[in-house]
Amino acid sequence: MEFVLSKGDHTRYLRFLLLVLVCAIVLVCTDQDYYSLLGVSKEASSREIRQAFKKLALKLHPDKNQNDPNAHENFLKINRAYEVLKDEDLRKKYDKYGEKGLEDQQQGGRYESWHFYRYDFGIYDDDPEIITLDRGEFDAAVNSGELWFVNFYSPRCSHCHDLAPTWREFAKEMDGVIRIGAVNCGDNRMLCRIKGINSYPSLYVFKTGMQPVKYYGDRSKESLKNFAMQYVTSTVTELWAGNFVNAIETSFASGLGWLITFCAERGDCLSYQTRLKLAGMLEGLVNVGWMDCGTQGELCDNLDISSSTTAYFPPGATINNKEKGGVLFLNSLDAREIYQEVMKHLPDFEIISAASLEDRLAHHRWLIFFQFGENDKSSVQEFKKLKFLLKDEHIQVGKFDCLSSPTICNKLYVYQPCLAVFKGKGIEDYEIHHGKKILYDIVAFAKESVNSHVITLGPQNFPGKEKEPWLVDFFAPWCPPCRALLPELRKASKHLYGQLKFGTLDCTVHEGLCNMHNIRAYPTTVVFNQSDVHEYEGHHSAEQILEFIEDLRNPSVISLTPETFVELVDRRKREEIWMVDFYAPWCGPCQALMPEWKKMARMLNGLISVGSVDCQKYYSFCHQESVQGYPEIRLFPQKSKTTHQYYSYNGWHRDSYSLRGWALGYLPQVSVDLTPQSFTEKVLNGKDHWVIDFYAPWCGPCQNFAPEFEILARAVKGKVKAGKVDCQAYGQTCRSADIRAYPTVKFYPYQGMKKSVLGEYIDSRDAKGIADILNEKVEAIEDKGKRKSRNKDEL
Repeated sequence: MEFVLSKGDHTRYLRFLLLVLVCAIVLVCTDQDYYSLLGVSKEASSREIRQAFKKLALKLHPDKNQNDPNAHENFLKINRAYEVLKDEDLRKKYDKYGEKGLEDQQQGGRYESWHFYRYDFGIYDDDPEIITLDRGEFDAAVNSGELWFVNFYSPRCSHCHDLAPTWREFAKEMDGVIRIGAVNCGDNRMLCRIKGINSYPSLYVFKTGMQPVKYYGDRSKESLKNFAMQYVTSTVTELWAGNFVNAIETSFASGLGWLITFCAERGDCLSYQTRLKLAGMLEGLVNVGWMDCGTQGELCDNLDISSSTTAYFPPGATINNKEKGGVLFLNSLDAREIYQEVMKHLPDFEIISAASLEDRLAHHRWLIFFQFGENDKSSVQEFKKLKFLLKDEHIQVGKFDCLSSPTICNKLYVYQPCLAVFKGKGIEDYEIHHGKKILYDIVAFAKESVNSHVITLGPQNFPGKEKEPWLVDFFAPWCPPCRALLPELRKASKHLYGQLKFGTLDCTVHEGLCNMHNIRAYPTTVVFNQSDVHEYEGHHSAEQILEFIEDLRNPSVISLTPETFVELVDRRKREEIWMVDFYAPWCGPCQALMPEWKKMARMLNGLISVGSVDCQKYYSFCHQESVQGYPEIRLFPQKSKTTHQYYSYNGWHRDSYSLRGWALGYLPQVSVDLTPQSFTEKVLNGKDHWVIDFYAPWCGPCQNFAPEFEILARAVKGKVKAGKVDCQAYGQTCRSADIRAYPTVKFYPYQGMKKSVLGEYIDSRDAKGIADILNEKVEAIEDKGKRKSRNKDEL
């Protein structure tokens, strides 16, 4: 069937194309507006965006510019820019579609006083010792294997501001021993809800393999320090003549040297707390001990130690010749200074040769630092902790000099200093790190990567016409939403191993390949299934990626053309119901609805058919159907002489559960409304199994449960009859059944005799869950009846 445009339609269609072209031009021209308004680059981190906004807020706030008639409008612009760029999902939409993609998100109309931005906003953004954690990096941080102490706060909380100076001092003192973090629950409400934070400030200790521990003590620096040090598991060994020599001699075999404090009468000795801090800072790298020269005088004399001092004995140190053995004496009482000096003297990572690289990558997991020249300073001393932190994952750490073999690095698309994880399956199974160059982020990346199935792609291994489907993430390393998506891809890849391959393509390196696939924004995630290409438009979460893949396998939403709309919707069978979403791909609210729409369709499977119409592609048809805006959600009910042609959804919430509840209200009722007389006759005295919903019309939970009960009625039809009793109208019936709350679900099984009015209580509000319980009970009753029948036959 050919779809022909009339002359009027043709004119309107040309106008529409012109509008799209203008929007595209505006999008290109204003693509950097929000970034330039705040004076930040497109790769700016959340902290940099906050800092830039705060600086502008203090300068441009209307409270400070009362004589400027444009002050309010100017401030709204930067406030709007901040509200969008601080949010990962909104930032991606803005990068891809400009302001057109944000029509359903109208933040920026309200703002705070100048005093708020000066004293309450971004409390810890200027403190380098305190790591401000956002939703996307929190899990990676606290699961890195390091010890974390995190302050969950609200900028409006006076107690949080009272704590801030102490928290800063505490962070400086504990720097290097434990990680000190802060989470702004004003900007990360969902994260704080998930973590059960309901008061501020809330202070928690996190460590891998341990349940989070909340701090309830007073908020002094000493109390915080004493609490935190309980979870530093490192120990300080007391040494004497009997174990000192053995400790030094066996250090070569273990690979761990010794940092020893000698306490004599002369000079200051490191305190117990300082020694314990050093043990935490050097855990897994160096053993920490101390010796009392007052009781071990002879040994100290032999070592020429006459006053208190601290010395580092590297593995294999020679006691008799300290200079030859490389013993390092440290004349400092500051834990941070001693730590830094010891770290300088620890051996660097092994440099892997070009000749042995492929063989070693084929048999072991590796984290490789790629450098350009042996004097490359791309790594920091703290990275020497990686061997210890990755030991449980059996990940070895090494370096490779790209100048020694440019061919290998070119083959791996490594053109600048970076690090990559090789998963023990050869040189081609690897992933390049694009996160922050800080220890906890690298540890989290390495642990995630070796246990996932995401690899780095380039022209040589980019999927062509393979039979196996691929999910490819086109990204740019400077793009924060891109970096936030990568851990979610790794999680999703573990669930789909053997069914779908995962790869990432860096568009800053492979610009031609990205242009070939018409990539216009980052990240763009695409599934290639031979000749079929599907772009992912959902949120950056593993759960929604998995839902997207499931929907590709078993589509829950039918893409309708004008022809199929007429055939399937207009000419639907009498008892059939349809829900249709009229949308435009460029429309921000439409993009937000899409994953919820698909989820709703799966929930309605078998009850209501669900479709969608692309109004950019079929503009004239949508105009003909009087679609005025996007998305337009319509329900086409069962056909009858009295029903409307369709019903439009005007609800505020467009989540899958709200849409599902609205749609189920149009299903014909399968359950039976019971009176006291019919309840007695049919339920109590009848020979059928019954499930009853006791409800009250004014009860909100009852109204929410009503559609669920109708699904249940359909699910058990033929086995169990479903009925409803209005407890407002028939209070005596409900009291006799001992109904004390609404809604209450009870099962009345028939077992050859009159049923008890009390029935059997069902403790569930989920249709599938209740159906499973009922089927199990009915099956047990039938099995019991069969056994009785067999026994009679035997007699």
